[in-house]
Amino acid sequence: MERRKVRIIGVPIDLGADRRGVDMGPSAIRYAGLHERLKKLGWEVEDVGNIDVPIAETREIKDPLLKYLPEISEVNEKLYPLVAQAIKEGVIPLVIGGDHSLGIGSLAGCAASGKQFGVIWFDTHGDYNSVDTTSSGNIHGMPLAVANGIGVEELVRIGGADRKIKEENTVIIGARDFDDEERDMIRQSKITVFSMSDIDRLGMEVVVRQGLEIANQGTDGVHISFDLDVLDPSEAPGVGTPVQGGITYREAHLAMEMVADCQCLLSMDVVEVNPILDVQNKTAELAVGLIGSAFGQKIYP
Repeated sequence: MERRKVRIIGVPIDLGADRRGVDMGPSAIRYAGLHERLKKLGWEVEDVGNIDVPIAETREIKDPLLKYLPEISEVNEKLYPLVAQAIKEGVIPLVIGGDHSLGIGSLAGCAASGKQFGVIWFDTHGDYNSVDTTSSGNIHGMPLAVANGIGVEELVRIGGADRKIKEENTVIIGARDFDDEERDMIRQSKITVFSMSDIDRLGMEVVVRQGLEIANQGTDGVHISFDLDVLDPSEAPGVGTPVQGGITYREAHLAMEMVADCQCLLSMDVVEVNPILDVQNKTAELAVGLIGSAFGQKIYP
């Protein structure tokens, strides 16, 4: 039997966020036992280390509505071919961050692989802002919009074609904090949103089952983007933009167990772990546990 292989790519980027420390996320996740967890599950693990990321203190913000645009573009230009190459080789790329601006490169890499793919975006936020709607100028609030061809050319053109995703195969799960204009833009699209209210009413099992059906329809696999702020802050304190009323520990694990069961995982990124804001590495350890569930770990048998 051929061993399954996962390729870990670290992206220690904090340029897309407004709170420092998330650049230490890849180190914290590795320290929490990522390699050991995956190997125990039977995966062959290759860690290619971290992409070089410019240091904020050595750079100047040229546009307050697109903070560190050239630097974030540079990082994602490095990331996307690594993701694409892994997928072409039949390897699952696991990108660990780092703020969610790395999602631009993750999705561009999926598209550049030539595979048809769906997206499930586990996140409190829609990440569907642009220079025309952002109030903060933080690019970690823009990656899903960029992947859909919305935004400045310097980001949209990364990896080639304007649009990297298909709206009808894209799902957001766990939403509870959209900006007004961002909400309107998502409503005008064919993206499916399951808010926390939907999870409360339907249950996580139904939401994820429907989400996987949507993302899998006519595709070769699914990209999972997991922002730790989708969890309630009591479960994941080490995130930069915590919002009360998030998903629980067990709901998160159930979702990832269902991803493993579908055997449709094409690529994954795990983002926004901030060790400076964390409590005894709790959030990084949770991230490793959730990755384990997505890659096949179960309570029983």
